[in-house]
Amino acid sequence: MYTIVLGAASIVSSLFDARGYFAHRCARAWSWLILKTTGVRVAIEGLDRIVPGTTYVFVSNHQSIYDTPVVFASLPYQLRIIAKESLARFPVLGWHLRRGGHLFVDRTHPDRAGILRRWRALVSEGLSLIIYAEGTRSRDGRVTRFKAGSFLLAIQAGLPIVPLAIVGTRQVMPKGRLRTEPADVMLIVHDPIQPPAVSEPTVQDAKALADRVHAVVAATVQARQFRSTI
Repeated sequence: MYTIVLGAASIVSSLFDARGYFAHRCARAWSWLILKTTGVRVAIEGLDRIVPGTTYVFVSNHQSIYDTPVVFASLPYQLRIIAKESLARFPVLGWHLRRGGHLFVDRTHPDRAGILRRWRALVSEGLSLIIYAEGTRSRDGRVTRFKAGSFLLAIQAGLPIVPLAIVGTRQVMPKGRLRTEPADVMLIVHDPIQPPAVSEPTVQDAKALADRVHAVVAATVQARQFRSTI
């Protein structure tokens, strides 16, 4: 019920709030409610490592569709997702994301110049971005390689990147399962990483940055989620 109510409020609000601020507040309320009603308890570490009011690119691993409620409910920032184009076609969710100012990417024919223009427009409004750099949810919870495309844009925009490690959402609802289970989840916020100051970044620059951020996130997930198997 609250999904329909808050989704409708979010969509209606876009008629008078083009920046999507109220829509994001709806998304945060929805995130808190869905975590609460499904018994997901979130512990947050490292919020003191980031500065309120600063625009960041948050880069996270991706274990479950519950990752987004965890991030939205936990981070006190106006966040916009960089998501695959197919999500825009989902009823309610897609409408909310599109009207709320989130950024969609056609992975088969990416318009990098257009994406960068939209990215800079979001940043100029003081909005931070959240990227699931693996590109899809992990099947076993381990962090797969990060795709370099978004990191190339981050270098061009000159924005600090904050690695996020999400641990435990796979126990709530792994990829391929529709049933949820109560669980304890952790969100670990790492120190921001400043991208290299390169006027014309290459794919190699982006891959190097992606690998650096991946190493931070993967090590944390390995230590916290798979420590019993090490």
